[in-house]
Parts: sequence; C-alpha cells; structure tokens
Amino acid sequence: MSNELKNYRDKIDAIDDELLKLVNERAKLARQIGGLKSDGVIYRPEREMQILCRLQENNAGPLSKEAVGHIFRGVMSNCRALEKELSIAFLGPLGTYSEEAALKQFGQGRQAVVCGSIDEVFRMVEANQADYGVVPVENSTEGAIGLTLDLLLSTSLKVCGEITLPIHHCLLSKQTDIAKISHVFSHSQSLSQCHEWLNKTLPEVECEAVTSNARAAQMIHDLVSSDGTFAAAIASKRAAELFNLNVLAENIEDDAKNTTRFLVLANHDVAPSGKDKTSIVMTSQNKPGAMVELLEPLSRHGVSMTKFESRPSKQGLWDYVFFVDVEGHHTDAKVKAALQECAKRASMLKVLGSYPAAVI
Repeated sequence: MSNELKNYRDKIDAIDDELLKLVNERAKLARQIGGLKSDGVIYRPEREMQILCRLQENNAGPLSKEAVGHIFRGVMSNCRALEKELSIAFLGPLGTYSEEAALKQFGQGRQAVVCGSIDEVFRMVEANQADYGVVPVENSTEGAIGLTLDLLLSTSLKVCGEITLPIHHCLLSKQTDIAKISHVFSHSQSLSQCHEWLNKTLPEVECEAVTSNARAAQMIHDLVSSDGTFAAAIASKRAAELFNLNVLAENIEDDAKNTTRFLVLANHDVAPSGKDKTSIVMTSQNKPGAMVELLEPLSRHGVSMTKFESRPSKQGLWDYVFFVDVEGHHTDAKVKAALQECAKRASMLKVLGSYPAAVI
C-alpha cells in the first residue's frame, strides 16, 4: 500500500470516528427531547421535513441531495427508534412498492405490519394496531387509485405525509431465457404501465393481474413448470432479491418518469412545516355553476390548487365527490379563510389532512 493511499484511509477513519461520536450525541439529544413530549407522538413529519430541507439546501456536494436525504432519514429513523420502534402498515407481501415507500419515509428503524389489502392498512391504523399506514393514492401514468380515495372519504384517519417514489419495473423469473416466458403476472396498474413494452417484446404472452407485484414475484418463486414453459412477474429489484428470481429485463415501464404518490395515514394532525399541502374532499350543490362557485374562494384568497379529482360518491346516480389538494397548511390564514368559505358553499367538505410536501 502506498503512503498516499494509507494517508487518505487514515483520514477517512478519523472522520468516521468523529461521525460516530456526533451521531451518538445526536441520539442522546433526541432521546432527551422524547422525554419532554407530553402527547406521546414520536414521529414529527413537519420537523423531519424542515431538517431534510435545510440540509439539502446547505449541501455543497459532491453528495447529491437525494443521497443526503437518504443518509439523514436513516439517522433520524434510528434516533427515533430509541424512543419507540414505530409500526408501519403497508400493502404486502414484502417487496411491494408500498414497502419501498415506507422504507423511504421511515427508514429501517421501524416494525413492518404487512397487510393483505389497502383496506386492511386503514383498519390497522384505525384500530391502533399500527402507528402509521402507507397507501398508494395516484400514479403519474395510470392516475388515481380509486379504492384509496373511497377509503379516505369514510375514514377518521388524517393524512400526515406524502411520498413520491419513482417506479422502475423489472421482469422477474426463475427462467433465464426471456423467449420461454408464456405468462406474466403483476398488479393491474403495473401491467398497464408496461403495456407497450410487453406488446413489443412478448406479444404472445398471457398477462394476469394479481393483488400486488410482490405477490406475483412470490407466486413465480413457488410455481413449478410442468410443460417446459415459464411464467414471469413484473416487480421490483427488491422483490427479485427477496424471492431469489432472475432479472430478465430492467426499467420496462413505458414512461421513464413513472412515479407513484403515496400518503401516510395517522390518528393525529401535523403542525405546519413551512412547505405544506392540504388535502380535502367535498361535494357541490346540484345546480348550474355550482363547481365554479365552490372553488372561487381558493382563487380569490390566492390558494394554489395542485390536484382536482372527481370520484362517484356511491350515494346516487351521477353524484360525485371532489378530491382537491392545495398548497399550504389548513391553519395558514389564507387557506383557512378559503376553506371556511368553501365549506359554506359545499354540501359537504372534509379536511383529510395537512402535511409536509414531499422532497427528494
């Protein structure tokens, strides 16, 4: 080993020792802060978002903002676990994109509550059998997740966070020859997101939808071929690792920017972070111009609307509810004033929650 190389490694070792000391000092402070909390709420998404934004803004490189976020989410997650290991419910089995979203938001310092359906995620948090839930709400290619919207309408839970996760699909199989694939299993949205790739690459393949991508990977792992043909799953690289499958093709989604947005569910509200969103659901009166009249206060008070989604109310034929996201916290003066006026004009208005807007 050259003296120059040894010198660099000695410097890295010294920095690592200092980092270890500082991280433990941070953990001690975090534990002391935990002892001062009177409401029992351990996870403070608004505070964690403020920390991440400040560190990413102050980052001079060469690490990327994404790398800085990943590192410090891990630090905060493990410090938080000294107070309590949070239980996080998500659609399973292990290896789903919902699990990836939960890992991105909460890190490794948490207990996984694997659910068989999105409905079960809601029920687990509502019954306090999980501290938080992570559910998909919309995809940039396929649009809104109707079931999640329907459940948000009826639940007592609050939205306390959002996660945006780039979705990169892989074709997984026990087989190594893609030409021998006869069937492909995956979630219906994933099959749609890879529709053109499948038509071009495997035009004769038979596709079948299952409850989740990871469930498809699990099925392929357990499947025994009797006729020399083989099945494959569309899922993530993590699913390939978990179920010991070969990756036959990567990034097979039709849209390279394919992204899914997830919501974090809780039994408590979240304080303002300074960069927030508020999600609401409302219905308009059945009269001409009612929708324009309903949304007018948002414009007049300078509240920016970032999402508008209609959904059948299931209360009557051609009766709809409207899911709306706006910038700002519901306690912000202009948002509060606008929502108060909207509530007077609406047949029903429910604030689903205010939460920090997702960062990288």
